[in-house]
Amino acid sequence: MKTVFKSDIKDALQRAGLQAGDSVMVHTSLGKIGYVCGGAQAVIEALIETVGKDGTVMMPSQSWKNLDPETGVHWDADESDWDGIRENWPAYNKAVTPTNTMGAVAEMFRSWPGAVRSDHPARSVAAWGKHAEYLTENHDLSDIFGDSSPIGKLYALDGKVLLIGVGYDKNTSLHLADVRAGYPGKHTCVEHSAVMENGKRVWKRYETLFVDGEDFEDIGAAFEADYPVSKAKIGGTEMKIMKQRELVDFAVEWIEKNRKHA
Repeated sequence: MKTVFKSDIKDALQRAGLQAGDSVMVHTSLGKIGYVCGGAQAVIEALIETVGKDGTVMMPSQSWKNLDPETGVHWDADESDWDGIRENWPAYNKAVTPTNTMGAVAEMFRSWPGAVRSDHPARSVAAWGKHAEYLTENHDLSDIFGDSSPIGKLYALDGKVLLIGVGYDKNTSLHLADVRAGYPGKHTCVEHSAVMENGKRVWKRYETLFVDGEDFEDIGAAFEADYPVSKAKIGGTEMKIMKQRELVDFAVEWIEKNRKHA
């Protein structure tokens, strides 16, 4: 496979329809692209140079290991050690806390010069550009993906979603549809994360919508059958760009029609 250069990524982004001034949520797998000269840095620079000073790039920077062991996120720890994890897991620090399985690009992006990160201890995002502060501020513990969240604010900006080498199961914007839709069995759950409060580490309890994404690939396939999704080849994979509002509005209707489990 041929080496992928930053200029190749910029060309593909432009062919797929990313423009100067766009606000875009990016999900990417560096490995699926192939050998990229400059790695994650080249991908980030290509994105920033494409949207320009009036644009905004946002990526997931989730640290979902900062959740209670009872949820299954610490599957490699013995149950007898769960209380110890609850007492000792480091409090979320948006300048330090690493991402969990978000990929090399998102991991580098969270500390990119000029990037800001939201305060959610388990489901944060990072953003760079014109609307970065607006998107990341006041990320409520209990509104992970709803209207007041960074995903909901991107909807208000009429932003775009970019997938590079990943499927709709990684498309965080579908969680906004999950929040808005009504369906059998929809319910909240209690989560816990280590946070700093008044200078002290605490194991914080909060209630939020139960995250359900098992049918996101089905939603994506149905969406692409009805709506234009711009695609461009890059290295060993392809990128897809879509309008977030179209995706979310379609997904709300799809979920209400098809999600029958109680």
